[in-house]
Amino acid sequence: MNATAADVEIHAISLDLDDTLWPIGPVIQRVEQSVDVWLRANCPEVAAAWPVESLRRLRDQVAEEHPELSHDFGAQRRLTLRRVFEPFNMGEDWVERTYQVYVRVRNEVECYADTTSALAAMAARVPLISISNGTADLALIGLHEHFRFSVSAGEIGVAKPDPGIFLHACERLGVAPENVLHVGDDPLADVVGAREAGMRSAWLNRHGSAWTHEASPDLVVNDLNALSEWLAAHTASRDNPNP
Repeated sequence: MNATAADVEIHAISLDLDDTLWPIGPVIQRVEQSVDVWLRANCPEVAAAWPVESLRRLRDQVAEEHPELSHDFGAQRRLTLRRVFEPFNMGEDWVERTYQVYVRVRNEVECYADTTSALAAMAARVPLISISNGTADLALIGLHEHFRFSVSAGEIGVAKPDPGIFLHACERLGVAPENVLHVGDDPLADVVGAREAGMRSAWLNRHGSAWTHEASPDLVVNDLNALSEWLAAHTASRDNPNP
């Protein structure tokens, strides 16, 4: 951490999910392919009208037309599916059945190699929570045991980098923002957003990217093992006040 943050005690850690605990790109590709396979098997006329590329463009169009849903990817996807089925006089039951394919595959993630062990080590030292703009379900993924709770943009009504989602999480934790370290891969959504909420920030820079924003994060790590090691060192003096 930088000099100004080194003296601040960290009592809890919040973590982003997508591209922090697992890569999201391959997951989204599998989602799109799985929905396409399901449509071809169950309603081939819809699948023929909406191949993967067309469905992706429609989803982007829906997101552009409905900025009020920018925080809720689930609502965006349901609205997209309603438009897909409506010309075929296929109702909400088809929307929900297809959406459940999305939910299932969306949560079939392959975590980074460092994720599980690092989470377990950190959770043994301080409370962990997640703050995400996405729709991942830690219970379905199997990581929920490491977290006190999860906060999602769809639940709160605002998305990162809005300070509101961070402040909501801190209030629910019962920990002052300056004593919570938020960790994530996105410089704007995670680092800048957390800083604007008065939290400490850690940039998880797995790919050696250059920092391009004006104010630097308090901490930069290249994987979660490095973060776990930093936390162990940071809390050592608190655990052993009289070595």
